[in-house]
Amino acid sequence: MKTQRIRNLSFIEHSGRKIPKVPAQLHLSDWIGTAKVRCGIGRMNYAVDPGLYAVGDPDGDSPVFVSANYKLSFDALRKELGGLDGWILVLDTKGVNVWCSAGKGTFGTDEIVNRVGIVGLETIVNHRRLILPQLGAVGVAAHKVKSGCGFSVVYGPIRACDIVAFMQAGMKATDQMRQVRFSFYDRLVLLPVEFVAGAKYVLFAMALFFIMSGISARGYSSGLALHDGVRSMFNLFAAYAGGAGIGPLFLPWLPGRSFSFKGLMAGLLVGSVLALLGLVGSGAEKVAWLFLVAAIASFVTMNFTGASTYTSLSGVKKEMRVAVPLQIAAAALGLGLWIIGRFV
Repeated sequence: MKTQRIRNLSFIEHSGRKIPKVPAQLHLSDWIGTAKVRCGIGRMNYAVDPGLYAVGDPDGDSPVFVSANYKLSFDALRKELGGLDGWILVLDTKGVNVWCSAGKGTFGTDEIVNRVGIVGLETIVNHRRLILPQLGAVGVAAHKVKSGCGFSVVYGPIRACDIVAFMQAGMKATDQMRQVRFSFYDRLVLLPVEFVAGAKYVLFAMALFFIMSGISARGYSSGLALHDGVRSMFNLFAAYAGGAGIGPLFLPWLPGRSFSFKGLMAGLLVGSVLALLGLVGSGAEKVAWLFLVAAIASFVTMNFTGASTYTSLSGVKKEMRVAVPLQIAAAALGLGLWIIGRFV
């Protein structure tokens, strides 16, 4: 795993040591890196070196904030610390964010105890208190951290943007700070990576349908491929966009509980619009596109469960056991009817 260079990094002298100091303001390259990662580019190598960092001008009485070494998590924290003097203890979470690494155990008790010892935190600060993001709680046993390194754990707010208010309130979180929200904006931010993840498969399917659109009872026609192929490519893209866009964005308002059913509803909506625009042909082909669009949208929206706060692993597995066979059957039936439509 490659780590990223932190721009405008400097050093401070403290307790006879040189400690890297990071600015609270993000550099243009940080924003570009964020945009790339949001699109799924370089996600597995977007990390910073674990260790201790300073922000502002901290001293021995300054708070210690704990973060993952996923650079998106690290940047989200430091950019909210403007005006504060503190320390950031970065754990080695293998380049994974706080919530996911807590579930995997890398943002956990052993790593905290280990990292406190490696950086010699007891020689840096006079107090014995670590401020952890609340989403990391699932991987941490506070009493074992205390017995392992002598530092007590205080859980901060869910979101880094609340950290200043949390500190100003004497490290007390309001009920709102403890709530996991998954707003329209939160879902919108996640769309690029979800969209890009399956794009290559959609492009392959679009190319395949374009070529196959030239097949008819009279043989193969490049003119027919151009006429029907472009329409088929648009329909496939619309189905994918419905599942990757409409499904996640309108998740709370689409009927049903399961993501696959919500995606089905998004697919039926997209299919209806395509039919109204006259883009689904007639006869067997019209029915074929109904099945294909619904199956694709249902499957793609179901994949959004990995980015959602709405589901659990057991719930996802249970849903997939039912939904995936139905999606495959619908897609196969749609493809079969579409091929039949080429000859009727």
